[in-house]
Amino acid sequence: MTRVLLTGFAPFEGESLNPSWQAVRAAAAEPPAGIEASAIELPCVYGASIAVLRAAIEEARPEIVVCVGQAGGRPDITVERLAVNVDDARIPDASGAEPIDEAIVPGGPAAYFSTLPIKACVAAVRAAGLPASVSNTAGTFVCNHVFYGLAHLIATELPGVRGGFVHVPYAPEQVVDRSQPSLPSEAVTRALHEIALTTARTHTDIRVAGGATH
Repeated sequence: MTRVLLTGFAPFEGESLNPSWQAVRAAAAEPPAGIEASAIELPCVYGASIAVLRAAIEEARPEIVVCVGQAGGRPDITVERLAVNVDDARIPDASGAEPIDEAIVPGGPAAYFSTLPIKACVAAVRAAGLPASVSNTAGTFVCNHVFYGLAHLIATELPGVRGGFVHVPYAPEQVVDRSQPSLPSEAVTRALHEIALTTARTHTDIRVAGGATH
């Protein structure tokens, strides 16, 4: 049995829900065979989100951590490749903070790569009939903040733990009055099951193209 911690975010920027938490909660409630899953909701707040994540890891003692966030406007499940050591807020976080060009970990590496088998995860989600791709930027908002914080914890304190970040589109109920792509929560939950299972079974990623021209 592989222990997996899934994290989603609380709503932000006036939204009534966050599809990442909807899907994470459902995925942990009924995990696939071979997976023992737990879920935690992170605040959409710089600093505090990493503190909550750390506490959840200490309690759950996972072998795999998959953090999930909303990427409104993206049409598919995007498995992130890289976390960068910078907070640069275009909008305030849920506490009103708007850091500009601040290091997440002063003196830390400029970036960390995900330790999930990102391309195998994308292939598994696609094989399940759902849209997915590799993403080469997690932005510079709280999602990237958590991704970098997780990667730094893994690199410095959690040998043997693997983890990374997945962005998901809006839920359909968020886009009733606007023209934006969306995916039902049930589809995102299935994608997260595929990502958890694939990570548990895969220690060397597949070698296929997943880059971008811009």
